[in-house]
Amino acid sequence: MTRNEPPAEAPEGPRNDQYRVVVNHEEQYSIWRADQDIPAGWTPVGEPDSQERCLAAVDDLWTDMRPLTLREASGG
Repeated sequence: MTRNEPPAEAPEGPRNDQYRVVVNHEEQYSIWRADQDIPAGWTPVGEPDSQERCLAAVDDLWTDMRPLTLREASGG
């Protein structure tokens, strides 16, 4: 595969994996596969969806990359 070629699909066809957006106590966001247990310290946000839509939701939700404690210490 060259740099400009799209990745080949898996032999069984495109994947329709479901993910969910999760958030921790520092208001940091991530995505996690919906069929896996959510790790300790993370809370689900919304319903499972495609990886693309979950990543878009993280972009919308996580507008300040600083951890909550740092934002609070700096006055906002």
